[in-house]
Amino acid sequence: MLLIFDELMTLFCFVFTGALIGILFDIFRIIRRSFKTADFITYIEDICFWLLAGLILLFSIFTFNNGELRLYVFLGILFGTLIYLLTLSKYFILIFVKIITFIKKILWYPISKIIQISTKIFSPIKASFVKIRLKIINRMKKNDKISSK
Repeated sequence: MLLIFDELMTLFCFVFTGALIGILFDIFRIIRRSFKTADFITYIEDICFWLLAGLILLFSIFTFNNGELRLYVFLGILFGTLIYLLTLSKYFILIFVKIITFIKKILWYPISKIIQISTKIFSPIKASFVKIRLKIINRMKKNDKISSK
């Protein structure tokens, strides 16, 4: 009886590990939805996901099953991932995309105001520098004409 209980607890640990890998997968999906990145960065993200998922699997296998690979280990991981992806994944993604969007709006508002204010402040200064530059260029052209005669 104790042996069956231990096996069921180990199976549950691997179901939990599968759900954890599903959460990790959704975190990377949320990052992709929230931030536009180049293809190269996407490749790096994929590599990071697989490295982290592999480390989680290795840690779980050695911690909960003394490094022994059994069929129920893989079935537990698969079952946990599928349960998570079919039940909680859409809510997890929806909530965290909204949170990140809200945070981006909160952070973007002060930044946009700073840009607006600095544009208003620096546009007359920029115009003055452009006028001064044009005057210098015109004077240099006049001096070149006078010296070439």
